[in-house]
Amino acid sequence: VKKNLTEGALLVIAILFLFLGNIRAAIITALVIPLAMLFTFTGMVTNKVSANLMSLGALDFGIIIDGAVVIVENCVRRLAHAQAAAGRPLTRNERFHEVFAASKESRRALLFGQLIIMVVYLPIFALTGVEGKMFHPMAFTVVTALVGAMILSVTFVPAAVALFLSGKISEKENRLMAWAKRGYAPSFDWVMARKPLVLTIACVCVALSALLATRMGSEFIPSLDEGDVALHALRIPGTSLTQSIDMQVQLEQTVKAFPEVDTVFAKIGTPEIATDPMPPNVADNFVMLKPRDQWPDPNRPKDELVAALQAAVRQVPGNNYEFTQPIQMRFNELISGVRSDVAVKVFGDDMDLMAETGERIAKVLEGIPGAADVKVEQTTGLPMLTVLIDRDRTARLGLNVADVQDSVSAALGGQEAGAVFEGDRRFDILVRLPEALRSDLDALQRLPIRLPAGDNGAARGFVRLGDVASIQSSPGPNQISRENGKRRVVVTANVRGRDIGSFVAEAEARITEAVQVPTGYWTTWGGTFEQLQSAAKRLQIVVPVALLLVFTLLFTMFGNVKDGLIVFTGVPFALTGGILALWLRGIPLS
Repeated sequence: VKKNLTEGALLVIAILFLFLGNIRAAIITALVIPLAMLFTFTGMVTNKVSANLMSLGALDFGIIIDGAVVIVENCVRRLAHAQAAAGRPLTRNERFHEVFAASKESRRALLFGQLIIMVVYLPIFALTGVEGKMFHPMAFTVVTALVGAMILSVTFVPAAVALFLSGKISEKENRLMAWAKRGYAPSFDWVMARKPLVLTIACVCVALSALLATRMGSEFIPSLDEGDVALHALRIPGTSLTQSIDMQVQLEQTVKAFPEVDTVFAKIGTPEIATDPMPPNVADNFVMLKPRDQWPDPNRPKDELVAALQAAVRQVPGNNYEFTQPIQMRFNELISGVRSDVAVKVFGDDMDLMAETGERIAKVLEGIPGAADVKVEQTTGLPMLTVLIDRDRTARLGLNVADVQDSVSAALGGQEAGAVFEGDRRFDILVRLPEALRSDLDALQRLPIRLPAGDNGAARGFVRLGDVASIQSSPGPNQISRENGKRRVVVTANVRGRDIGSFVAEAEARITEAVQVPTGYWTTWGGTFEQLQSAAKRLQIVVPVALLLVFTLLFTMFGNVKDGLIVFTGVPFALTGGILALWLRGIPLS
């Protein structure tokens, strides 16, 4: 961000010196940039807006100094004409008078121009939820900078011009502008001689760009290349921590063999502060790449390297993988609860039926162009010990189900049998079966269950657990996720090589056609597509309102509809250029 702002400011200042034709006027205009930034930083500190890519990335120094350029050029023009008429350098009072008159001439257009730009940012303030949290800092920062620049343009700039633009002043055109006018004049004459043709071409261009916009696709925010790779490794549920670490070492050695890779590190399971709870069979791997100039082939595309990594890690057995980027992964998880770009959430009650529906949806997604890392949330596969008590047999023996359950609980989970005191500290004593017996089904079947005493109070002995219950070890739920109080299973996928909007549209049509969701169950879309839909619905209402406000300001400025509409045509023409630029670079609307 610092590099971008510095280069942008230097570029704007260089253009000022190149085109204004007056060194002192260029310096005064350029001073608006640091002063407006001080104004901006004051507002950011007051409103607790941090300096980052989202807040400062949209600052445009060209727009910030726009009003100052108008004031300075008009002041130089009037001062030069007044000096030429007087035949001598102007006195201080005469300079003040001319600068005041020049500022008064430009003030109305300047203020309305800056207000119109501020109005354009109003739709962003109407965003709520995640998209609002993301883009409100940007809108606030830009509007604050524009307010500061507008105040400086009508106060500081005229005062500085009146004080420092003394001596001989002449209005002259630099060679670059003279050359540009020589090329522009014939074009202007040609256009004025063929008005109907030019208007027709302009309208056709706007119509074609609107048609092109409908075919460009859409996404919530552009995908940025972070330079590194995040690798999500998923192993069989129930994998022990020791086994998971052994598999992780093998995986890291495979990734580290690539010469482009600098460092690989991972985190497994849930930390003490459970901000990112995961079981021991899941590992987040962060693959930090070397600078490109240290790669064997600096021109190798990153997508090609990721594809090679995918092929290599598939040779490591026992793992499923999901490739993304570190910030993108965390961003997706924070805004939607899933790590991937898009997600299909299946809601219902029966976990087996939901998992089966999820598998069918995953097969459909895998056949859609652009889908990558398609996987179903691991909800089953964790080995579980199930004790099915025979209620009829326990009743014949005079046992309560609770008696059997208490014995099993004490044997497997442990039961408090006393306490040990060490000074002021107290430790509970738990009694349970040894680890070897707790995992041995035959031994558990021999677990003695005390029978209740007879009518005369005499003990009746014991019965084995296997005589009153069946014991089996079978896969059970690995996790049960809920959203809005309802069970859910998530099918996730990353999207590569195409936009998310068109991907989801095609996926929805195919899933509706190929997957029959059971009655009482339903699906919704999540991931960044969820925020895209939310923002689009809100902007469909707010953007027309903002455009109406822009036209209202134009009408107020010119006092008639005709002139306001002529200037308002800048909106569709600007959109035409923006859409064309995005299309040429293959970037979808976002």
